[in-house]
Amino acid sequence: MTQTASQTIKVGVIGAGGRMGRMLIEAVHNNANTVLAAAIERSGSSLIGVDAGELIGQHKNQVALSDDLAAELGNIDVLIDFSLPDATEKNVQLCAKHKVAMVIGTTGLSEAQEAMLNAASAQIPVVYAGNYSTGVNVSLKLIEMAAKAFGDSADIEVIESHHKHKVDAPSGTAFMMANAAATARGQDLKQVAVYGREGQTGERKPGSIGIHAIRGGEIIGDHSVMLIADGEMVEIKHHARERMTFAAGAVRAATWVVAQAPGRYDMQDVLGLKG
Repeated sequence: MTQTASQTIKVGVIGAGGRMGRMLIEAVHNNANTVLAAAIERSGSSLIGVDAGELIGQHKNQVALSDDLAAELGNIDVLIDFSLPDATEKNVQLCAKHKVAMVIGTTGLSEAQEAMLNAASAQIPVVYAGNYSTGVNVSLKLIEMAAKAFGDSADIEVIESHHKHKVDAPSGTAFMMANAAATARGQDLKQVAVYGREGQTGERKPGSIGIHAIRGGEIIGDHSVMLIADGEMVEIKHHARERMTFAAGAVRAATWVVAQAPGRYDMQDVLGLKG
C-alpha cells in the first residue's frame, strides 16, 4: 500500500515478545507517524493474547500478540522482521503474496534466501540492512570516502567490541565496514580479509584488511576503522550507547519504505547517502 507523509503508517512486528521485538513496539509507539497494527510471536508462546501495550509497560493498545501472520497482513502497511533466516524466508514469501512492504534486520541469510529476497523485491519494496543505526550508516559513508581517498597507501584495520553474550564474530557491522572499505578500493573483501592473524608469520600483506573481534561484559557495540598511512592515521569510530537506536532506525526505515516502488533498498537509501 502506497502511503503519503500525512498518513499514519500501520506497522507489524515479528518476534514481538523478544527483546528486540519489544523495543520495536516501543519505537513504533514513540514515532508520531506510526501505529502498531500487528504483533506476531512464535506459535506456542505463553505471550499469545497479551496486549502489546501492556507488554512494554504502556497502556493497552488493543493489539494482542498473535501467532498467525497471514491473518494480520491485511491490517498492516509494513512488516518489521528481526528474526531467524528460515522464519524470514517464510515471512518474505507471505508479504510478497499480500503486497506488504518489509524492513528486515535478520542476519545470516543463505545464498538461496538472498536470491529469494531479491526475487520478492521485484514485487514489494524491501529495506534489508545489517545495521539500522543512523551513526553506523554515516560511518559507512565516511569509510568509503576515506578508503577511496587513501587508496592503497593506507593499511586498514577494523576492530569491533560486543557483549559476552553475542554468538557470532566478527559482527555483521564489522563486515559492512570492511566491505565498504574494500569496495571503495576496488577489492573483493573475501580475497583481502585477514581475521585476527593467529599464527601469521611475515610482514603484513599489502592491500589486506584486518578484522578483529573483542567480547566482554555488556558492551552494546563499538566499532573502529583505522586507515594507517605512513606519517598519519585516520580513525572512524562508532559507539552504540543504547539498543533503542537500532529499533528507532528500523521504524524510520518503515516510514520511508512504504512510499517506495518495489525494489531492494538499504539504510543508506533511507538516509539519502547513496551517490
